[in-house]
Amino acid sequence: MLEKIEEWVRQVNAAHKRKRQSCAVFHDHFNGFYSLGFLETAYFVVTDDIPKPDFPELREAGLEDFIDRDLEGITYNDTYYITQSAASELRLHFHELVHVIQWRELTPQGFIRRYVREIQEFGYDKAPLEKMAYALDRHYQAKRRHLNVEQFVRNNL
Repeated sequence: MLEKIEEWVRQVNAAHKRKRQSCAVFHDHFNGFYSLGFLETAYFVVTDDIPKPDFPELREAGLEDFIDRDLEGITYNDTYYITQSAASELRLHFHELVHVIQWRELTPQGFIRRYVREIQEFGYDKAPLEKMAYALDRHYQAKRRHLNVEQFVRNNL
């Protein structure tokens, strides 16, 4: 199943390659949290419909809550997808960028494996990878001191 999801992610990102935008556009907003080098290699796509895999194996694995959840954003490797209605929410961009780092640090297959396991074990809202991203976006939203998010994620995975 992991290989099937990983292939699906590759296909989705390839299909949207021309629509994606560099996250370097957020450098002024996220300076002190994310390096310019990282932002230049992370991308987002504004879309009406958030792409999600809907394989029978995922539902059988107990992931229907995630599949059926109405999301404003989702990350697949170095690219995240965000709805038109949420495209101006810096907090959501910040959150999804945390996931880009997680994908990089864990590798695509490692991220998928861990994310699926966490949702199965804890549920979406209490999955540690999600809790980390929500905690960091709350930190940003509260205008707290800058911190190197890339290093923080590496140290806390």
